[in-house]
Amino acid sequence: MQQTFYKYQGTGNDFVMIDNRQQTFNKNNTKRVTELCDRRFGIGADGLILIENHADLDFEMIYFNADASKSFCGNGARCAVAFAKQLGIINNSTTFEAIDGVHNATISNGIVKLHMGDVDKVEKYKSHVFLNTGSPHHVQFEDNIDTFDIKSIGAKIRYGAPYNEAGSNVNFVKKIDNQTFRVRTYERGVEDETLSCGTGVTGVAIAMHATKHTTSNLVNLNVEGGELQVSFDAQDNNAYSNIWLIGPAKLVFKGSI
Repeated sequence: MQQTFYKYQGTGNDFVMIDNRQQTFNKNNTKRVTELCDRRFGIGADGLILIENHADLDFEMIYFNADASKSFCGNGARCAVAFAKQLGIINNSTTFEAIDGVHNATISNGIVKLHMGDVDKVEKYKSHVFLNTGSPHHVQFEDNIDTFDIKSIGAKIRYGAPYNEAGSNVNFVKKIDNQTFRVRTYERGVEDETLSCGTGVTGVAIAMHATKHTTSNLVNLNVEGGELQVSFDAQDNNAYSNIWLIGPAKLVFKGSI
């Protein structure tokens, strides 16, 4: 059977997108997910996204990492919004459901603004910060960020205590100025560095504010695949609300397999 797909990328975080409103793709076939995401024997992607009908909202986003595990993906969600617009499901704004709950988003001139879930806890440690932005994130500084071995060190942290089997995404950060940070991310589920991670930069922006490395509530994040922005409101109890992930989402190509 031929399966039509679209390839999207958001600052280099790339995804296989499938319109599954007619249930043409078996989402229980995790082997097929990993095959399609394989960069040598399949299409190649950091993850696979299904757009499905929702009883009350514009659509539902089903997200798989490249290893077929499920999680929330910020850049994937932004690409899903762009894909939904291309399919004619939405115009310039939307409300949809993902694995972590309901999200609002807008799209204008290829820039998607995605409303993220609130962060009610930021755990500060001597060597790092930990928080959950829809996916768990470990955040730590690294001065030699351009030459740092992201994959091996990231994997060691991802599988080590206290994360162990459940694991965590790992973000390495270098401060550029009060409002700008350089970020490289090791993503669990991909088990490698990705060119960008939406939930990761969201975590970095909030972690930098919580640890007083920035006083701005609009933070610029330079990732391997481009630039993203995160805005938020800080609460008195070390919680964060009204969080928005902002950046481009682009169609790369359409095909069938």
